[in-house]
Amino acid sequence: MSNKVFHPKRHARDRWAKKETPTLPSHQEIKVFIEFILDWYAYSGRQYPWREETATLYQKVVAEILLQRTRADTVALFLPKLLVQFPSWRELSTSNQEDLRQFLYPLGLWKQKAKSLRELANEMVRREGQFPTDYNEIRDLPGIGQYIANAIAVFYLEEPRPLLDVNMARVLERCFGPRKLADIRDDPYIQNLAYTIVLASNDYISINFAILDLAALICKKKPLCYQCPVKTGCKFWRKNE
Repeated sequence: MSNKVFHPKRHARDRWAKKETPTLPSHQEIKVFIEFILDWYAYSGRQYPWREETATLYQKVVAEILLQRTRADTVALFLPKLLVQFPSWRELSTSNQEDLRQFLYPLGLWKQKAKSLRELANEMVRREGQFPTDYNEIRDLPGIGQYIANAIAVFYLEEPRPLLDVNMARVLERCFGPRKLADIRDDPYIQNLAYTIVLASNDYISINFAILDLAALICKKKPLCYQCPVKTGCKFWRKNE
């Protein structure tokens, strides 16, 4: 397992240096957050095919690409159709680009997702289906951004990395305080906060899914604060109670 933490790009560091650095929550605050949200997740977490133990790495990675800016329930209905049509990287790599775009049209961002899937599929065929065992090499694969690279590291390398997207960021910022930079990929505070929480948990997969599920079910853009399992320690709740 890797204990690496995020280091922002130089230009992001320069912008950050001009701003006041938010303070990370205490160990006790993080411990309580993890305990409460995992208790909630055990009873209220969502169940999806790509989360099952029987799901292959191919299925998990494809699902994560499809999930970009698309509701999980929509992907859950769509994924079985894709796996029938494209059961492996090889079928994806030999697909017609326009046909793949049309197939993915119901999900939105179909051009971007088709491009990412095709580029990654071509590389995986060249690699005979084996991902690199080094995170930086995974990050350099075509069609792979930070979020997908982290997902592969979690599922394949068994590294405790956060599946940090705008939804997870929303939960963490409401609970512990906002970031300073617009792009979560460049913001040291939200990146280090996410890593700190994942590293502090004994189950890095469940803590990732728990935060994402809380974002989808309760901590929405219009949050259902009264139902939230972590509201007593949440800055947003205390401010707006």
